This record gives sequence, structure tokens and C-alpha cells, in this order.
Amino acid sequence: MIKNHCTLTADLLQLDRVDYAYGQHAVVRALSLSLPRGQIGCLLGASGCGKTTALRLIAGFEQPSAGSIAIEGEVVASATRMVPPERRQIGMVFQEYALFPHLSVVDNIAFGLDRHRAKSAAAERRQRVAELLELIGLTGQDDKFPHELSGGQQQRVALARALAPKPRLLLLDEPFSNLDVELRERLSLEVRDILKATGTTAILVTHDQHESFAVADVVGIMRAGAIEQWAAPYDLYHRPATRFVADFVGQGAFLPGTLLADGSVEVELGRLTSHLPMGSTSGDRLQVLLRPDDLVHDDGATLRAEVVAKAFRGAEFLYTLRLPSGAQVLSLVPSHHNHAIGERIGLRLDVDHVVAFQG
Repeated sequence: MIKNHCTLTADLLQLDRVDYAYGQHAVVRALSLSLPRGQIGCLLGASGCGKTTALRLIAGFEQPSAGSIAIEGEVVASATRMVPPERRQIGMVFQEYALFPHLSVVDNIAFGLDRHRAKSAAAERRQRVAELLELIGLTGQDDKFPHELSGGQQQRVALARALAPKPRLLLLDEPFSNLDVELRERLSLEVRDILKATGTTAILVTHDQHESFAVADVVGIMRAGAIEQWAAPYDLYHRPATRFVADFVGQGAFLPGTLLADGSVEVELGRLTSHLPMGSTSGDRLQVLLRPDDLVHDDGATLRAEVVAKAFRGAEFLYTLRLPSGAQVLSLVPSHHNHAIGERIGLRLDVDHVVAFQG
């Protein structure tokens, strides 16, 4: 039985096996997650995976057909209960900024506050707006209008407006997708700093891995309406729970391997010592994930690999290398090692985390 009253919980947001469908089409399936107070979570996935619908369910724009959503221990949504969006104390930042073009920066931010307060609260309102202007680095830009600001400045104003009433939870829907790559990377770090400075609990939705890893404390990889893994970015990269997560996060290549009696794994490049339980027995065939940073270019190595492609990245090259078996792997190499296509170079393993799956 679902309890609707508030209970003390360390998690500000909890989703428990939430389902939602458009007609006969299931969009969200048994979606569960917990987000502690003050943390930033992210729903990461390709278009159509259900992440934006999940955000709309949390915001109160859609009602789940099963499961429940709780904020600070209070169930705000289930198949039989629906707290309106305006009573959930949730702030939202949208992809399009949604600033009022006829209002100044100050008035846009103040719009998030109660405009019907008594006159005695006017000083408090001005102080709150001034605090937010300083926080977003726009002090002195008070009287400017949205069209006089850059895209990054507009997004910071939108963030300040959402933070003005001190929401329990902040939702950010693809907030950087309209910005160029360089500005997106810089602003994502700025937004994280602002959210941490205010102790704001937030959920970000994006399809950009770099963005999610830069901003979030914990990330959920979504697939077909469900979360494949809900974990810190470091663990998603180094300890993916499923083959889908391993393929989705970062770059890498799989090599066939054999599990030996001592728990190590034999692959074409050598032997890897595993400190993680794989649920396998000696002799089992495995698929071992090797990231580009797991393979080191070493002129003294006995194993040679052929350069079949390379991508210049400034400080380094990303080489695609063909092993003697014909299998291909990726390796990050400092850019002063500029090798030609078709050249054979030495290669050795330097693996801290063995990631392997049955098969």
C-alpha cells in the first residue's frame, strides 16, 4: 500500500518501478532510482529512450500508470495520486531558456518569486535577486534584456530564475544543446558549481556523455524506458554492469579471452589479472573490453599492431590498430608519436579494471 504522507528519508527523490505508456506504446518501464539531497543526477540516453518522459513524470506533467514517485518521502505521483506540478516545489530549466523577452534580467529572475508578497518583502526579494546575479556572474547586467545577452548568459539567467524560489528539486531538460561545443563544456562546469554552491538537488536529461559526466554525481543509462545502470560516472566507465552500458559509455573494443584457473584472463595481447567476480568458471570464453587508455604504445613491446586509422586530437592521437589476429583495438598515444597508416607499432596492456562479459 502506498503511503502519501511525508517520512524522513536521506533520498530527496525516489522513483519506484514507474511505468508510463502513450496508448499501447510503453515509454517508461519499471523505472527506479534514488537521489540523495544535494546530489546531481542525470538520465543519459539516445533519442526515444524515455528520458524526457521520465522528467515530465517527475515534474507532474504526466501521470504514471504504475509505481510511485516520492519527493522528500511524500508520494507525489502514482496510478491513484497526482500532486499538481505547482505544488511539488520543483524548478525547471529548458533547452530554449524560455526567458520573457520584454522583461529585464532582474525581472526575469524575480518572476520565479512570489509577486504577490506584501511590500515588506520587497527588500528580501531584491536581496535574493542580487545574490543570484552574483552567483551566476551577471552583477551589473541587471537592466539588460534577453536579446542583449549571449546564449550562455541567457541560460544562466534561466537557471537563476529557476533557483530563485529555492525549489526542493531542479529539473534540467537538455539545457546546453543550443550552445556551441566550447561554450557547452564551459557552461556545464559553471552550472555544476552553481548547483553545488546552493546545495541544490537536480536531475539533468541529456544525450551527451561528456556533459553528463561533467555535471552529474550519478548517471542513469537509459534504454527502452528503463535504467540499465545507475552509478557514478567513474563506475559506468570502468565497471559497466551490462554489455549495453559498456558499448554506450566511452570508446573501446572487445577482444575474445579465456578465463584461467587463477582468475586471470588470457587475451591476444597478454594476461589480465581480474579482481572482480565475473560469475564464470575456468575455461569459459569471455569478451573483454579494452578502452583506448588500456593500451600503451611501447617501442620495446614484442607485440606489434598495424595502424589502420588515426584521429588527431591535439595533445594525442586516437589510433585504430589491427592485431595479428585481425582484431582491431583503439589506443590513445601522445601526439609527438605521429605514425603513418600501415606502420606497425609496439603495443602493451596497462589495465587497472578488467571488464568482461560472457561470450
